[in-house]
Amino acid sequence: MNPSGPNALSSQETSPASATGHAVIAVEDVHKTYDLGETKVHALRGVTLSIRRGEFVAIMGASGSGKSTFMNIIGCLDKPSSGRYLLEDTDVAQLDKKQLAGIRNRKIGFVFQGFNLLARTSALENTELPTLYARIDRAERHQRAVDALNMVGLSERMDHFPSQLSGGQQQRVAIARALVNRPSILLADEPTGNLDSRTSVEVMEIFQNLNNKGLTIILVTHEHDIAQFAKRNIIFRDGKVRRDELITTQSIASEVLKTMPTVEE
Repeated sequence: MNPSGPNALSSQETSPASATGHAVIAVEDVHKTYDLGETKVHALRGVTLSIRRGEFVAIMGASGSGKSTFMNIIGCLDKPSSGRYLLEDTDVAQLDKKQLAGIRNRKIGFVFQGFNLLARTSALENTELPTLYARIDRAERHQRAVDALNMVGLSERMDHFPSQLSGGQQQRVAIARALVNRPSILLADEPTGNLDSRTSVEVMEIFQNLNNKGLTIILVTHEHDIAQFAKRNIIFRDGKVRRDELITTQSIASEVLKTMPTVEE
């Protein structure tokens, strides 16, 4: 099977990024239909693409384009109505709910627009939460949470509660929480939607640093300038992939930050 070959895509366009290398995510002719009484909603209409290990991909599209449904499927939060989805060569459609939950906890980290932090729980404790479902001891859980917060630059805010943190710092905690189980894939759904311009670029700097270390990142965004921090853009429309292209001039967050005023200014 070659899900990223030009013949498999039919009307969809392929990109050089989807045609080479080992795919950690491969979807082939995926359809998703929702039954709403007598009405059927076709959210995905035959999507075929692959994402290689170590890619940084931005998923874009208007409301109703299918991008959120696609993210739910690759995040093992939903299953396709038809077609195949292979996650690191595992056919997700063959897994039961317990197995899917295990994959979500071990292999995929999630970052959302809403930070979803527990208000009465410290940054360290919020970060540690996903490890409670992992088979590791308490000391290891604590150390992983500390390491994850260090990675996002919050070593001095570990004991702070969400109410004591800025929006950007709360999102950093959410990113640390997504990283604590050391996933191979990070899925970020509009992670800058609630942030100001500078803080958004700071979050992109974290993502770029993580990607440079080999983490596969898939980012859903409606902001074109945010998508330019990725290395590849996939555009959804009407449940299909309409464009799939490499970004020839990637925005480098650390360089962009040098041109932006600081919060104090």
